[in-house]
Amino acid sequence: MKKIITYGTFDLFHKGHYNILKRAKEYGDYLIVGVTGENYDIGRGKLSVHDTLATRIENVKNTGLVDEIIVEEYLGQKIGDIIKYDIDAFVIGDDWVGKFDHLSRYCNMVYLERTKGISSTQLREETFENYDIGIITDEIDDNELVKEAKLVNGFQVKNVFSDDKKILDAFQERYNVENEFENLNEMIEQSDIVYIHCAIEKRFNYIRKVLNAGKHVIYDSPATFKSNELEELINLAKEKNVILMENIKMVHIYVFNQLLWMTQGGLIGDILSFNCSISKDDENRSNLFYDLSALTLLPMLKIMGQDYENADFKVTKEGDEIEFASMNFVYPNGRAVINVGNVVRVDNQLEIIGTKGTIRMRGNWWRSKNFSLHKPGEVDAELYNTNFEGNGFKYLIKAMSTMLKNNRIESMGVFEDESIKIVEILEKVKNTQN
Repeated sequence: MKKIITYGTFDLFHKGHYNILKRAKEYGDYLIVGVTGENYDIGRGKLSVHDTLATRIENVKNTGLVDEIIVEEYLGQKIGDIIKYDIDAFVIGDDWVGKFDHLSRYCNMVYLERTKGISSTQLREETFENYDIGIITDEIDDNELVKEAKLVNGFQVKNVFSDDKKILDAFQERYNVENEFENLNEMIEQSDIVYIHCAIEKRFNYIRKVLNAGKHVIYDSPATFKSNELEELINLAKEKNVILMENIKMVHIYVFNQLLWMTQGGLIGDILSFNCSISKDDENRSNLFYDLSALTLLPMLKIMGQDYENADFKVTKEGDEIEFASMNFVYPNGRAVINVGNVVRVDNQLEIIGTKGTIRMRGNWWRSKNFSLHKPGEVDAELYNTNFEGNGFKYLIKAMSTMLKNNRIESMGVFEDESIKIVEILEKVKNTQN
């Protein structure tokens, strides 16, 4: 019996997919189809997939051409599958010519001509709503939004506003955004979503103005130093039925959700210690202290909870600018220590110690691709990882896309009470004397 295998996402199943499967079947007696898993797609940055895995599998099954369906879950799985299922030929579309030639050592490689005039990409472009994004900024850097937004179907940065004409012109020269505005109201009117990317002191008023116009908002965290102002923004977003999304991208990255599952699900036992350090890595941005602090406080609140018994802050300032702060939180059964360097340099790392294991992340842990799990009595650590490039903004936009599609305005990444608690803590740090 001659066995054939092929792989694909099979999103928005169409005639081209059917033709590939039909012709693949003609090359042998038994056809196995690998359908890409959702975590695999997300991990490799393929964020435009519309149908669920269950739907895609069902569509492949309903062709009546396939003898067996498997799920492709990780990079490099194909070699193992070819050996495991004793495959004679791997059949794939000719848009992959050369990509899988290395597999010819294991089986025959066959590249089939694609059906002309139809593709999943084309169907997505016809299916997805389009959302124009505007940026309110007081710096030339876009935080990689322009590039990352293009990777999610239906989203594109079209508009930019700055109250500084020099910054506006320089931003436009660097990113070639379609429209630049010196009038804020005009920019908001032309945008479906507005990203607030400016100094903290300006954020609250900008966010409120955009929400009042009935537009969705992404904002750099924190929005304000006053919890009552944040509550006002949250209530306003609900009143206008629009999304108010905090720009903490790590909660939308797969590997961070693996970490949360292990800590919140008790897989490393009771949490005894949470230690986190972060330093400014962008010399072009002046005061990043509060933005960095928000990144450290959110995982602490998710993992350790909000019911700490006591908090102590040691702050080093130069004028009004915080150069370094150490935040110490005492919980009923543990302790959290957070060190944030704005001018003072600290090593970036995250360590969570539990009774049954320790999780460690090194380097830029807030956009890390991996973490290690160290269990008592075991010499080698287990490594958990995923593959992605960029700073993670595309995953945040993908989450927003899902919310828009499902008509849901409350974020499942950063919860409202977590946002409010972050602001409450940062207000206390801000008011701490040297």
